[in-house]
Amino acid sequence: MEDAHCAWLELPGLGPGWAFFAILDGHGGTRAALFGARHLPGYVLEALGPAPGEPEGVCEALRRAFLSADARLRALWPRGEPGGSTALALLVSPHFLYLAHCGDSRAVLSRAGAVAFITEDHRPLHPRERERIHDAGGTISRRRLEGSLAVSRALGDFAYKEAPGRPPELQLVSAEPEVTALARRAEDEFMLLASDGVWDAMSGSALAALVASRLCLGLAPQLLCAQLLDTCLCKGSLDNMTCILVCFPGAPRPCEEAIRKELVLDAALGRRVAGEQVPGARRKGWSASRVTLTILASFSELCAFGQEPPSLNTVFRTLASEDIPDLPPGGGLHCKATVIADAYSQFCQASGERWVMGQNGAEKPTCTHSSSALDLEA
Repeated sequence: MEDAHCAWLELPGLGPGWAFFAILDGHGGTRAALFGARHLPGYVLEALGPAPGEPEGVCEALRRAFLSADARLRALWPRGEPGGSTALALLVSPHFLYLAHCGDSRAVLSRAGAVAFITEDHRPLHPRERERIHDAGGTISRRRLEGSLAVSRALGDFAYKEAPGRPPELQLVSAEPEVTALARRAEDEFMLLASDGVWDAMSGSALAALVASRLCLGLAPQLLCAQLLDTCLCKGSLDNMTCILVCFPGAPRPCEEAIRKELVLDAALGRRVAGEQVPGARRKGWSASRVTLTILASFSELCAFGQEPPSLNTVFRTLASEDIPDLPPGGGLHCKATVIADAYSQFCQASGERWVMGQNGAEKPTCTHSSSALDLEA
């Protein structure tokens, strides 16, 4: 795990309403990411001063803070060692949202139920990045800087910051952040910051829809982030993943109807895993093929007779072939992997115990699959 993060809900020396959040995704080790998480807030505070001018003064302060942090990191860096980190920071003031980022960690702002802003990755093939790289004497091969580095802006990576006569912001790899100031509105709902492993699995609009739907269930941000990362894992993300959810006063509130539908969905999925029909399924829009019904019914019968049932992967893929209403937007059935795995484990255990009782305890249950065995990439 090479990610690091920080969250300051208050900033010393500034009035109420100021906060700072950052995600750092390291490569070639954790040193640069850990340095950024520990020290970047201090450089931001130093650059802001006691009375920062908004928005231009704050944007310039964030730019200086990133470059100062990188210069200090360079002074401490063991000569010749590789490694660096992307950096994504959100500075909240009473009037503006400031985003500063280097690399491919992203942030998305949801406003009035829609994506209002999303950051853009710094990749070598981006025209502006490519021009700087070529001007500094670098090359791009296989979509990577010098055939190696996938991002064109980062803290660290000092082997790519040696072009003579060029300032830090014009090196092959630059630590100069792209800074955006967004005026706050009453309709602002939340800002999601996440490292690239999350974006490998889901788009900005899908993530915003999933987060909004989970907030309507009353999930706390910490629990919501855990569910979001589990969903990305289930969708096949193989990278380190970190996310921070910052909710504003306009965020969706818990909704009784949304909670009721979620409970109904979870119960229906549990019944389907057990091979049962869902009452009123056709009326609710839930449709399943004859093959799907046969597989899940066979699951129930096999467990009843103490034989090896279909794997958890098979059960999940079978459910995925059904047209299931009211699945979480953006996450779909992948967001329900834990519910399905728990129902699978409980049904196997209950079926195995019934079979043992029928055999007077002469045999042990055979249905002992772990709820952690779901691996859709297998």
